Amino acid sequence: MLQENTGRPAKPHHFQIILTTLYFVIPPLFWAGNYIVGRVVRNDVPPITLTFVRWLIALAIILPFAAPHITRDYKKYFKHPLRIIAVSLSGIAAFSLLVYYGLHHTSGTNALLLNSCVPVLIMLFSCLFFKARLNYLQIISVFISCCGVLTIILKGDIRALFNLAFCSGDVLLLAAMACFAFYTLWLKKLPADINKMGLLGMQVIITLIATAPLFFWEFNSGAQVNWNRVTIPSVIFLGIFPSFISYLLYGCCVEAVGAARAGLSIHLIPVFGVLLSVIFLGEGIQLFHVIGISIILSGVGLTHVKQKGRQL
Repeated sequence: MLQENTGRPAKPHHFQIILTTLYFVIPPLFWAGNYIVGRVVRNDVPPITLTFVRWLIALAIILPFAAPHITRDYKKYFKHPLRIIAVSLSGIAAFSLLVYYGLHHTSGTNALLLNSCVPVLIMLFSCLFFKARLNYLQIISVFISCCGVLTIILKGDIRALFNLAFCSGDVLLLAAMACFAFYTLWLKKLPADINKMGLLGMQVIITLIATAPLFFWEFNSGAQVNWNRVTIPSVIFLGIFPSFISYLLYGCCVEAVGAARAGLSIHLIPVFGVLLSVIFLGEGIQLFHVIGISIILSGVGLTHVKQKGRQL
């Protein structure tokens, strides 16, 4: 993990491990909530409105903290304008819009299945476009984690794989996962000395500028928004947790452990999705849930154990 040269003693190694673990675990926890909440409010809040209002709330929270860093680092932004615009449009604007549109036209099962493509796409794109070399352990860990995801999605019955039906919503979600894979790789290419809070603030500003015309178009087209005691707190939740906290910590995770390993955290989304469904939706946990979660955690943990001494 990179250390800033502040003149202060380095933090204890065990503290770094705990901090990096939080970077790895918290974003998929809140992103799992994003999928659940997005499904709940999909018929009450149109996709573009949901995206715009979500990130408007996020900006209101981020800006007081980000403004001093933006003022200090703005010259650095001008050195990498295309990359900053690219990470903003791919990982925030396009990803959010495609996910919310996709959730209108596909099942939660298919969404989880396609979400598990992100770590694979990160590794594939890193090889194709960034000439990265993957070690056998990274490939094995992704394969094991995918098996765990499939165990949960297929409810432990491999025959269900042949009964899955895909639709236009799945294509939108797959495009969203490709956008997030590029976001992860481009984020890693930005200089480490650019403050993460300020960078996130800039990404949100660019996202709002890009989606504002779409928001007004959707509003003028007559799309109806049903603000009520469910949708209002839901959108506030989306603006704080999956937006502000998750994106900030995911950026720290990419810097700390690299794009490929940070991408493996995406496999934890179905794990937390199951747990959140049990807690908030009253769904029961089944044996295949336990088996699938165990397989996912073993796959994710494999690469961490191997490379702990070098990167954590």
